[in-house]
Amino acid sequence: MAKALGVGGVFFKSRNPQALMSWYQAHLGFPGESTDYASFFPGAMPAGGCTVFSPFKDTTGYFAPSKREFMFNLVVDNLDEALAQVVAGGAELVGDPQTFDYGRFGWFMDPDGNKVELWQPAVAPE
Repeated sequence: MAKALGVGGVFFKSRNPQALMSWYQAHLGFPGESTDYASFFPGAMPAGGCTVFSPFKDTTGYFAPSKREFMFNLVVDNLDEALAQVVAGGAELVGDPQTFDYGRFGWFMDPDGNKVELWQPAVAPE
C-alpha cells in the first residue's frame, strides 16, 4: 500500500499573494527564492519538530477570531522573537503563548486575516 510521507504544501487564496509572501519573508524570515512561494526542507526542521495533519470538528473555536476554515502552523526557532517580529510588521497577537511538554505556542492574525499558530518544539532530552 502507498503511504503519505508528509505535507507537501499549504495553499490558500489571498487578495494580494505577492504582498502577503513579502510580509512573511520580511517578518518571519521565509526563504526569498520567489515572491510566489517558499520552500522548506526537512533538514531545516529543529529536533522535535514535525508536520501535523489534524482535522478539527467543524464547530471548533480554535481558529477564532479568523473567519477562515483553516489555520496553519509554522515551526520557529525562537517563539518570543518571532512573535515580536510579526507584531512589528503589524500583526495582531491572539491570546497568550502557551507551553506544553512538546513545545511552546503563540498565535497571530496575518495581514489577510488568517490565524497562524507558531510552534517552538521542546528540545528532546539527550
